[in-house]
Amino acid sequence: MRRSYYRSRLSSGFSLVELMVGIVVAMAAVIVVTQIFRVAEGQRRTTTGGDDAQTTGAIAMSQLQRDLRQAGQGFSNMKLLDCQLQVTPSRTINDLVPVIINPDQVPDGDDDTDVIVVSYGAGLGSPEGSLINSQPAATTYAVAAPQAFQLGDYVVVAPQTRATPCIVSLTTIAQAPTATNAYVTLGMVNASNGTLFSFGRTPRFLAYAVRSSRLTVCDFLTQDCTSRDPANWSEVAEGIVSLRAEYAKDTAVPRDLTADSYDQTSPITPCGWSRVVGVRLVLVSRSRQPDKNTVTASAPSWGGSAPISFSTVNPEWQKYRYRTFETTVPLRNTPGAAEPDFVSCP
Repeated sequence: MRRSYYRSRLSSGFSLVELMVGIVVAMAAVIVVTQIFRVAEGQRRTTTGGDDAQTTGAIAMSQLQRDLRQAGQGFSNMKLLDCQLQVTPSRTINDLVPVIINPDQVPDGDDDTDVIVVSYGAGLGSPEGSLINSQPAATTYAVAAPQAFQLGDYVVVAPQTRATPCIVSLTTIAQAPTATNAYVTLGMVNASNGTLFSFGRTPRFLAYAVRSSRLTVCDFLTQDCTSRDPANWSEVAEGIVSLRAEYAKDTAVPRDLTADSYDQTSPITPCGWSRVVGVRLVLVSRSRQPDKNTVTASAPSWGGSAPISFSTVNPEWQKYRYRTFETTVPLRNTPGAAEPDFVSCP
């Protein structure tokens, strides 16, 4: 009898009250864990959101600065500056200048952002070029310094007298130069007493634009930068929501190569371009993940007059965190007022 009683007690299990208490305790534990996770996730988003915006913006700005520092290399000469450059038979750069902001031939990027075109060569020769003493054949130039040219270099021939309109073509060195001659793939008629400029083997004619909240780049040498087709634009960095730029101009008389004013008005003459001594620009990067609540009350500001605005890109832009990168990059290859071709410039 006693053995049966103990067996019954062992097989009876939990009572309803015990089950209810267990459920309540478990639910309370779940609620506490969920709250802890929510707080931790919020802190993680705050930390990583700012970090990824910082990293992305720094990388993008670094590449832009690198190209801008080289802008104008190889063609800071009155004979080439602001000419139209035929890059290939089907691609043309309307204004061969170190930097141009919002050129007409390149499609706009995202709303309220700017487009920048940066051009520079990589030649070994003088930026003043090499005098063409004579033209023994259509594609042969007897030049003063043939050692400045190498097989595969891109070169441009400028006539003795600048034409109006000024139109020049990019071609290549077709074979190794001799002690007196340079040989090109496509020659220019009546090139004697003109100038042969070397752009090196890796010239760059780069268009930068913000498209779909990404900083993208297009090279006129290999792509059609007049098209919005994404196939022509390579991504530099994601999460870039604004690019703004202004020319830094030396307006002093006499010139002192110091920036006195900033604007987005592109000069229309070589003399005007010679007064552009730098570029002031700003990049704004955005965190990858939005926060649950509003974390940004207003768009960032910068020293330039062109406003930063990206509310039209994403209606929930205030739930993202942003980082602003602002700098002024001097153009070291801008022709100085003391150079022979620019002495007469106002």
